[in-house]
Amino acid sequence: MPLPSLYVSEDKPREWRVSRAAAYGAALGAVAGLFKTLALSHQHVAIGVAEIAGAVLGFALLCAGATALRNFIARRLIWPELS
Repeated sequence: MPLPSLYVSEDKPREWRVSRAAAYGAALGAVAGLFKTLALSHQHVAIGVAEIAGAVLGFALLCAGATALRNFIARRLIWPELS
């Protein structure tokens, strides 16, 4: 049974792409890492690169995991008749 909603779309529901979510997460992580590195500009360059890489990886995994979870929940609870 679908969840109640006031918005009725004519489009067929579809899953989100995990790879696209990971790419967007990586971009957000790069921006966050750059802001953190620029705020702490007195650090060594290698430490800054490691901070940015860690933020990129963390945000990419977080967004990909959230998208995979959303797709799983949607397939099981919201669109079981479409599977």
